[in-house]
Amino acid sequence: MTRAFRFSVQAAAPRPAAEWREVGRRAEDLGFSALSVSDHLDAEMAPLIALAVTAEATRRLRLTTLVLANDFRHPAFLAKQASTLDLLSDGRLELGIGAGWKTTDYEQSGMRLDSPGVRIARLAEAVTVIKGCFAEGPFDFDGEYYTIRGLDGQPMCIQTPHPPLLMAGGGRKMLTLAAREADIVGVNANMRAGVIDHRAGPSATTSATDEKLEWIREAAGDRFDDIELQTRVHMALITDDPRGIAGLMAPALGLTVEEALASPHVLVGSTGQCVETLLAWRERWGLSYIGLSED
Repeated sequence: MTRAFRFSVQAAAPRPAAEWREVGRRAEDLGFSALSVSDHLDAEMAPLIALAVTAEATRRLRLTTLVLANDFRHPAFLAKQASTLDLLSDGRLELGIGAGWKTTDYEQSGMRLDSPGVRIARLAEAVTVIKGCFAEGPFDFDGEYYTIRGLDGQPMCIQTPHPPLLMAGGGRKMLTLAAREADIVGVNANMRAGVIDHRAGPSATTSATDEKLEWIREAAGDRFDDIELQTRVHMALITDDPRGIAGLMAPALGLTVEEALASPHVLVGSTGQCVETLLAWRERWGLSYIGLSED
């Protein structure tokens, strides 16, 4: 099945309410499917609050957390916040959640940064709790990291059985979990280093992406065709000098110019070249949900 393309724009730079509302309205008018906000302690706005304001200012634009770090919120409280936003937005939330990866978030907050395996295992339990909260009736859960007793998650979401769950990753464990649990799977570079630098690049090549799709397909099994596949484009530019642009950023990511231009996280060239690149991504990997940045 060939999915239609849709595009999201990521924005979170602090600005007054009127300006932030206008960002959402402009994204909607330009035909973007969603506006996404990330979840870090950088100079950016808090995602759920920012998206609630966007919901009030727009009518069709979907609201995407890309992505919430599981370690920052108990899943039962996150489920309540998410269902409230889905209700108040008339069913426009896309709930992106991940294991947390950015080292500075943990250093600056004083939170312990557990190993990726522990964080992913905790996320797996959190997803079970969140889905339990979204389901009808009370439920119990006994896990290594979370315990739930007789919780009936309220309010109920507009979308059924729940808002689309988005999970993204660049390593096998995270993508396996995403393939089994998520409605939207984001194919990322591997962020194990806790920072985006030369160590991330080798996991963003075409061959690395081929391998990631194999992991996703294997873990998803019969549900693979129901999964929407997403990529986050970190460099997007209309230019008549794509090699020159790629040459400026490739070394910092540990890539050659050719590897950078072929990566599903770089979209540079003429308008026609970018269209051809998007079509090639969809043909090769099934990537149809394209995340761009405001800047």
